[in-house]
Amino acid sequence: MQNVLLQLDSSTIQNTLNNTVTTLIEQITPELPHTSFITDLAFIMIIGAVVTLAFFKIKQPLIIGYLFAGMLLGPFSSLWSWVLPAGGPNSDIIGGVGILSDVEALNLFAEIGVILLLFVIGIEFPYSKIKSIGRQAIGIGTIGLFSTMGVIFYTATMLGLEFMDALFISAALSISSTAIIVKILEDTGKIKKESSLLILGILIVEDVIAVILISSLQSIALVGTVSIESIIAVVVVAIALIVGTFTIGTRLIPPLIDRVAATEHREILLLSVLGLCFGYALFANMVGLSVAIGAFLAGVLVAESKSADVSKLLSSPIKDMFVAIFFISVGALMDVSQLENYIVIAIILIAVSIGMKFGGNMLGNIIFRQKRGKALRSAFTLSAPRGEFSIVIVKVGVDMGAVSAFLFPLIGMISIITAIITPFLMRAGDKVITAVEKKDNV
Repeated sequence: MQNVLLQLDSSTIQNTLNNTVTTLIEQITPELPHTSFITDLAFIMIIGAVVTLAFFKIKQPLIIGYLFAGMLLGPFSSLWSWVLPAGGPNSDIIGGVGILSDVEALNLFAEIGVILLLFVIGIEFPYSKIKSIGRQAIGIGTIGLFSTMGVIFYTATMLGLEFMDALFISAALSISSTAIIVKILEDTGKIKKESSLLILGILIVEDVIAVILISSLQSIALVGTVSIESIIAVVVVAIALIVGTFTIGTRLIPPLIDRVAATEHREILLLSVLGLCFGYALFANMVGLSVAIGAFLAGVLVAESKSADVSKLLSSPIKDMFVAIFFISVGALMDVSQLENYIVIAIILIAVSIGMKFGGNMLGNIIFRQKRGKALRSAFTLSAPRGEFSIVIVKVGVDMGAVSAFLFPLIGMISIITAIITPFLMRAGDKVITAVEKKDNV
């Protein structure tokens, strides 16, 4: 009898809390329904600011603060499951209960964040710098990616995964996260280092290979064979876009940007460079490449102009806001409640992928005779994070019904764990590099 009374009291308390929270939200936003993205954006900015400030105070990378804020806000967070009523706006979409409601709008703004991040980074690297590392980036990136993919495929099959599951997860875990790496390099002030130029070159190469892999995996899933024609088509288009940008684009676009800058109207200059950014990203997407490649190339074109510094200064605040939304959205969509179900597989795959990515990149650096410090820094930086393309590859397989549904929460879990590991791994790499350089000077 006492247990029944306790259950009734608990139910009454929860219903009271549900009604109170719902009423409070309606009072705070009387003209905005809770399903509005405006409401979501307010919660993102407020909680994101509080959490990232806390992480800044304890001297941790802001990216971890963004991810943690997303985990607190997301539909899978246990923080809201006992407060908000079940069957909320997210329940039909992803089966969760959370304070964020418009997941599709969140993903859209997150994609804008990736585009702006790569665009602003592209402004740091004019054509002359990129030309100096082209051959090395292609060679090292290809060796590191495919050696990692082969070993992970073998490991996944040994863990009992089916052939298609192993194939998709190995492709996903062989590609480093451009957004995460670039953000950390920028936050730590290493973005202008010589080794960072090589790292960015490798990341662009991996993005191109990722597009080829997605096309190939779709072909394998549908007809059971690899379409050589589609692979050749993607490679030809990528080469044509890059060569066209560095030959025709660098002669036409920079003078036009300088003419706009000569008007001395910052608003017009900002709109012009953002128009170039999103226009190039759209064009890259239309020809079958990733928007990140297009945005980066647009940034390179701006870098060739005399007003590159002003353009970067104007674009950076907008970029910072959308990049924050990107990383918070990654954290928000991670179902940490599934951790116990896949933790063993996740740990094994993370260990193998980090080890092989490090080893594969070191092998490529040795083959292309890079300096020891530069080789170690690029290998440490590229070894851990998995992110946007990893999630996209697995999502393609799940949507097609070609792979098991559990791969999506698995890759999500791996992405967030590796994102948290990356800053600490890079710090460890700095210590190793310092020790090696001291030893060489003795």
